[in-house]
Amino acid sequence: MHASATAKTRRDAALVAAACRRIEQADTPPALDVLAREAGLSPHHFHHLFKAVTGLTPRAYAQARRGRALRDALARPGARVVDAAFDAGFNASSRFYDSADALLGMKPAQYRDGGADARIEFAIAQCALGAILVARSGRGLCAISLGDDPEALLRELQERFPRAELVGGDPGFERLVAQVIGFVEAPGLGLDLPLDIRGTAFQQRVWEALRKVPAGATVSYAEIAARIGRPTSVRAVAQACAANTLAVAIPCHRVVRSDGALSGYRWGIARKQQLLARERGTE
Repeated sequence: MHASATAKTRRDAALVAAACRRIEQADTPPALDVLAREAGLSPHHFHHLFKAVTGLTPRAYAQARRGRALRDALARPGARVVDAAFDAGFNASSRFYDSADALLGMKPAQYRDGGADARIEFAIAQCALGAILVARSGRGLCAISLGDDPEALLRELQERFPRAELVGGDPGFERLVAQVIGFVEAPGLGLDLPLDIRGTAFQQRVWEALRKVPAGATVSYAEIAARIGRPTSVRAVAQACAANTLAVAIPCHRVVRSDGALSGYRWGIARKQQLLARERGTE
């Protein structure tokens, strides 16, 4: 890279880093005009630069930071929801309750109490890839897990929602489970069911990019990082794949290393290989 281009890249990164610190330290997210003025740029130019460097708009970055602060505050022993709201920068209770459910995937008190009062239906069955657990919250499917030990799959669900009411699914839910199993065994069929996707803004960008990868195709972690505008965040992309709790519905099995070799998979490399073989019709 030419020296002047390298210097500009460093200046741009420094401007965005300063804006990120400003957002993180502010009680209320600064307006775009304010951030742009402090960076010495027009709002349009600053918005474009910030998104190019971070992969998020300034507003989305502020929301992601606030969501993380809220989750951290609610996780403290003895946390009160109102205190957590102020600690996370919500100065108006109405704005907090309007935003918190979307940030957390449940009511703030439920999140603090490990999913207390949340009702999650689940069922465990067998499929071609071994044991499968399917769980649904009021929002949609919140877990599709694969493994060798059904009890381990249930323990993992209980650890994610330690105080939720976990209930066995009724006959209608069993039909949904059969639909999910059919999809797992033939991903090309698609899965037209609502998903309860919970994660950081960055994770959700990765997962959305993965859902656009067609059955039978693969992409590298570096390609996904580039597609979401974060070419240097390859390791973070891999971590987002590892955090996925919806096997096949969010197809992290389609992500491979840059040399085409299979890499880690939450539910085992052998299952990743089987899924790809099924999609390519080579099994």
